[in-house]
Amino acid sequence: MIRISTIFIAICMVLIAASLGLMVYALAGLTVPESAIVALAALTFLILYNAVSMRLRDRTDVGGQIADLSRGTADLARQVAEFGRRMGAIEARLAAIDSTGHDRVQTVATEISELGSLVRQLAVSVAAHDDLLAHATGTIVAAPAPTAYAADLTASETVAAATPTIAAKPIDAPAPAANITNAQLLVAVKNAVEANRIDLFLQPMVTLPQRKVRFYEAVARLRDDQDQVLAAGDFIGAAEAAGLMGQIDHMVMLRCVQVLRRLMVRSKDVGVFCNIAGATLSDPSAFRQCLDFLEANRALAPSLVLEFKQSVFRHLGPIESEHLAALQRLGYGFSIDNVSDLRFDPRELADRGVKFIKVPAGMLLDQKQLSASDIHAADLSDLLGRFGIDLVAERIEGERAVVDLLDYDVRFGQGFLFAPPRPLRPEGAATPAMEQPVSSAAAAVDAPARKEDKVGVKIEPEAIRATGNAALVSRVRPSPPSAAPAERRADAKGH
Repeated sequence: MIRISTIFIAICMVLIAASLGLMVYALAGLTVPESAIVALAALTFLILYNAVSMRLRDRTDVGGQIADLSRGTADLARQVAEFGRRMGAIEARLAAIDSTGHDRVQTVATEISELGSLVRQLAVSVAAHDDLLAHATGTIVAAPAPTAYAADLTASETVAAATPTIAAKPIDAPAPAANITNAQLLVAVKNAVEANRIDLFLQPMVTLPQRKVRFYEAVARLRDDQDQVLAAGDFIGAAEAAGLMGQIDHMVMLRCVQVLRRLMVRSKDVGVFCNIAGATLSDPSAFRQCLDFLEANRALAPSLVLEFKQSVFRHLGPIESEHLAALQRLGYGFSIDNVSDLRFDPRELADRGVKFIKVPAGMLLDQKQLSASDIHAADLSDLLGRFGIDLVAERIEGERAVVDLLDYDVRFGQGFLFAPPRPLRPEGAATPAMEQPVSSAAAAVDAPARKEDKVGVKIEPEAIRATGNAALVSRVRPSPPSAAPAERRADAKGH
């Protein structure tokens, strides 16, 4: 588009040329054609002059622009060079910092590895000393008068027997099933159920390696007319034959809920494992009664774990599968115990709601058992963890087993090493407070476990495994066989 100044100049040139022609015509006396020629010549001259002057001005402007562009390019080059120098300095500094940090990390990693080796050596030494002390204590206790009862005690039970008992009266040992006939046992079970002589034993389950109490496993025991304790292995067969397992499980479930409510008053991170028999799961009428109770207490579902045998899960029928699905819909998680082998399908178990699998520590550490399994025990915890299932090592009785299980990444442990099953007093489920005296020998035992035990549950104090000088004194102090723990390792489990 032509600029306005150019149009204005053109008009001015035309006016100047016309004025010159008029002046020549008026003053010089030239004719009109001659005056027009003069005016046209003047106009041509002005046009040429204007064109030449504009060309020169444009050339001058282009040169100035080129000079300005050259100066700007030079400034830009200097800035780029400065930025390059700074970037080089920053890269050199980062390289030096990275090298220094890598060296420090390597140093710290080396120190941590050395500390880990020292801790492992210390743990092995402590385990060796513990085994030596247990062996020496067993020799001292067995020396005065060896009996058939004392001969059956394991190392861990001997240590517990040598520890001064804190209970007001000793716990009666379970009556051997061989001393009574099946008919007598059936009558004893019926009378115990009708008289509500069902005792609840609690055994803590701790985290590894912190040994903080995280769960309690509830185990049922019956007392006959002579107050002799019947272990689960003694009365389950008779109770199933008489159709009483559903009633027993319902009463145990009621007490577990009462215990759990008292525990959760002080801590929300504690839970209870409740054993349920396969006969209850397959009995529609008994299961309906339990299901109604669990549905009324579904707010406790995240903290109440229902435990079944491995054989129950491997032989689920349509009725059992439907009942398990009903419990799973209520939000309850399941645990598997009495594991006979390590052949698991984690995906199927997770789909059925299994959250925990309890495997004996001896099975995890037994090389012969590992050779017959589908997966190595060291990889079992990681495999189960991918599907949200935690591995629990039970029946732990020595520090050496704990050291070996830590290499298998086992998160939870249970056994006589931490605490034996302790009876729940009948009034404990309804009493909000608990008094549990602790002896000086037991004061060195797992403070978190004692803290959890004091939360609203009255547990009969029993011999507790201790370490240090107090444990040494308690182990070398002989005690009568009547003060020995009532439970054997074979009776440590529930249904």
